[in-house]
Amino acid sequence: MAVLIVVLVVAMVLLASLPFVLRAIQRRSSPASIQTPEQAPRPSARAADSPITGATSSDESVATADAEPEGPKATFASGLASSRRSLRDRLTSIQGRQPDGATWEVLEEALLGADVGVATTMATLERLRSTAADLGIVDSEQLVSALGDQMRACLDADRALAVSAPGREGATPVWLFVGVNGVGKTTTIGKVGARFSEEGRSVVMAAGDTFRAAATSQLQTWADRCGAELISGSSGADPSSVVHDAITAAAARDADVVLADTAGRLQNRKNLMDELAKVRRVADREPGAVAETLLVIDATTGQNGLSQARAFAEATDVTGVVLTKLDGSAKGGIVFAIEAELGLPVKLVGLGEGAHDLIDFDPDSYVDALLPASPQSASPQSAFWEED
Repeated sequence: MAVLIVVLVVAMVLLASLPFVLRAIQRRSSPASIQTPEQAPRPSARAADSPITGATSSDESVATADAEPEGPKATFASGLASSRRSLRDRLTSIQGRQPDGATWEVLEEALLGADVGVATTMATLERLRSTAADLGIVDSEQLVSALGDQMRACLDADRALAVSAPGREGATPVWLFVGVNGVGKTTTIGKVGARFSEEGRSVVMAAGDTFRAAATSQLQTWADRCGAELISGSSGADPSSVVHDAITAAAARDADVVLADTAGRLQNRKNLMDELAKVRRVADREPGAVAETLLVIDATTGQNGLSQARAFAEATDVTGVVLTKLDGSAKGGIVFAIEAELGLPVKLVGLGEGAHDLIDFDPDSYVDALLPASPQSASPQSAFWEED
């Protein structure tokens, strides 16, 4: 009898708990109980900025950025819109007047405001005065047109990018990128690598900035994106050894080019310059040969960046300049100061954030985009001070 009572009690308990068990099973199997991406804990962001988006991001957001189609390719006309507006605003006051003392003062202010530099501005205006006298220029529109012609004429340097070192046939070509931290060296290497990859060239990247951990991670992202191989070393490793390892690996794989990053710690200027000179010597030894040493300058830093760049030009036998962030500056005339004061050709310019926005420097397109349209090139209703 006692056993029967116990069985009945257990059965009643089981029957009473059955609804709760069924509801628990239903909740566990329901899709509503699965965490959505919004509900799920967010992964911790990496300390390094993404070289693609320019913002701190996780691995997932970098992949998203890679998948997004890029916008229209940047042009000088779109990239230099800010510089053109700045010049136009200054030149408005000489509209329709004959050249006089005030006209020349306005031109001087306009060129200085565009970051052409004092010495280059004075030399430019001196030549322009002579031209105006020889041609009998009598109005401001003709004067601005003559200024444009003079600008094009002085930008006559050889801007060809060498894909091999002269007299070193068979050696692995090396492109070195130098400049202070923050000017965009790593991103520039990534964009150059993307261009080479699209041309069907095989690329090896060397993470020679071993003192900045973010540089290696950024370069790895770009290498993954364009199918390049990245050679890096431990934090604080000898940059020359990293570059040497990259060249050796590239030669073994018969790669077309090595793109080498370098440090830019100006607070240790002498040590840095000695280090860069050593990297240059090592990179130029067999099996490698330095084809280009490109000095990267941030256009937004203007004359300050120019003074810093002189030290790099003296230490590393620079062959050309990459001017980044030209689209973000109202001082697009810095190109003239670079070429006149450093004696170096501007070979590449950055006009946007996309991988295809690093383009070859073209003097004609540059001057056409920098100066407000002259009557000769504008429509009958337009003038060189007209709104964009």
